[in-house]
Amino acid sequence: MTTPIQRPVTTAFYVQAALSFGLALGSVAIGIAWLPMDAWQRGFLALGLVFLVSSTFTLAKCVRDRQESQEVTHRVDQARIDKIISEHDPFGMKNP
Repeated sequence: MTTPIQRPVTTAFYVQAALSFGLALGSVAIGIAWLPMDAWQRGFLALGLVFLVSSTFTLAKCVRDRQESQEVTHRVDQARIDKIISEHDPFGMKNP
């Protein structure tokens, strides 16, 4: 059976991703706060930002879950095929 290739994910990658997300979120929040408009308009934009961030996390989780389910299914299917091939005797010879 072929083992799937493990992709190494380093701590530096996680730190970079977290910092870039925090910087982007903070800069948009500061931009909304400093816009020259009424408080209700800033609140509307802030609410849109909160919805955008929460839906982004949900989408990322769905994509990750789908990828993981496909990998498990692929491994189970591959194991079944390997078992069938190992049990198949094309010449009809039985091992004693």
